[in-house]
Amino acid sequence: MRTPTEDGSPAAAAAAEVDLRHHGDAEVRGRDELVDLAVNVRAGTPPAWLKQCLAESLDGLAAYPDGRAARAAVAARHGVAPERVLLTAGAAEAFVLLARALRVRRPVVVHPQFTEPEAALRDAGHVVGRVLLRAEDGFRLDPALVPDDADMVVVGNPTNPTSVLHRADDLARLARPGRVLVVDEAFMDAVPGEREALAGRVDVPGLVVLRSLTKTWGLAGLRIGYVLADPGLVAELSRAQPLWPVSSPALAAAEACVSPRALAEAGHVAHRVAAERRHLVAGLSEVPGVSVVGPAEGPFVLVRVTGGGGVREVLRERGFAVRRGDTFPGLGPEWVRVAVRDRATADRFLSALRGLCP
Repeated sequence: MRTPTEDGSPAAAAAAEVDLRHHGDAEVRGRDELVDLAVNVRAGTPPAWLKQCLAESLDGLAAYPDGRAARAAVAARHGVAPERVLLTAGAAEAFVLLARALRVRRPVVVHPQFTEPEAALRDAGHVVGRVLLRAEDGFRLDPALVPDDADMVVVGNPTNPTSVLHRADDLARLARPGRVLVVDEAFMDAVPGEREALAGRVDVPGLVVLRSLTKTWGLAGLRIGYVLADPGLVAELSRAQPLWPVSSPALAAAEACVSPRALAEAGHVAHRVAAERRHLVAGLSEVPGVSVVGPAEGPFVLVRVTGGGGVREVLRERGFAVRRGDTFPGLGPEWVRVAVRDRATADRFLSALRGLCP
C-alpha cells in the first residue's frame, strides 16, 4: 500500500505542522538532575586521548584555521579524493548549505527523520514535500513512494528517530540524473561494520553523504562534520560557507577521529552499543503497553507507549528524560525515543517504566 505523499502546499504544510526546531537537548536543558536518555550523544565522552588532542590544538589558536590536513584525512578514511570532501560545523551546517546553495524545485524529505533538513529548506524559501513512512511497514523505505519529479531527496540511514537501517541498494535506487540524493549517515559509525553505508561510493549519481563526528565522540559542543559528494557540488557548497567555517580545535578533532586508532575504537563501541541495545529492547518488550520499532540499528530506539505524553512527563518526575516523538512528522504523542546507555542505567529506566505500565 502506497503511503500518501504530502504535496508541500501551504495548506498541507499547515495541516501537518510540528515544531521542527525541537531537539533532544531541550528535554534536559537546565535539568542536570535528570538521567539523559533524550540526547543521542554517547555518554562518558570525549575519551581522554581526544581531550588531550583538543587541548594541544589550543596552542595554535592565534593562526587562522587550515583544513587541508583534516580534509585529506577524511578523504583517506573513505578512499576518495580530497576534492570530494567538505568539512562543516556539524551536519546541521551541511543541511543549511544544501538548502541555500542548490537551486532545486521540488525537494522531498522522507519522514520520520531528523527535522533540520526540512527546517533548513523551509528557511531558504523552498516548498518541501514529505514522504511519510508508516509504522505498519516498520518505517522501512520503499523507493517507489518518492515522487519521480523530486529533484532533491533527503533520507537518514540509520534513521533518527526510528533506528531503522535502510538497505544501501534501496537508497541507491533513489538516484537518477538531475536529482540530488542526500543521505544523512550521522549515526552510521554506531552500526557494526557500517553495513549499508554509502559513504565513499562514487558510482551513485547525485549522491551527497553527510557524516557527523559529534555523536560517537561526544563533540556536540565543538560542531564538526563533513560532506562527501561530487567535486563540483562540494565546490558549490564551499562557496556558500563563510571564511574559516571550522575552528582549529574542530579540525584537530576531525583528523584524530578518522585515524586508525579512532576507527578501531569506534568499531568496538559499535559492538558494545549493539549489546546494550539488545538488553534495552529485551527489557522494553516485557513492559505492557510498550512496543519497539525493530530491528533497531542505531544508538537509540523508537518506542510506542500507551499514554505516551503522560508517561513521558511522569518519567521526568522520576528522574528520566526521553525524547518526545510528536515533533517528528509522521509520529504522534504516543511515541518516544530512548537513547541506549549502559545496562545499569537501562535497568533503572526499565524499573521506572514498569511502574507506570502495570
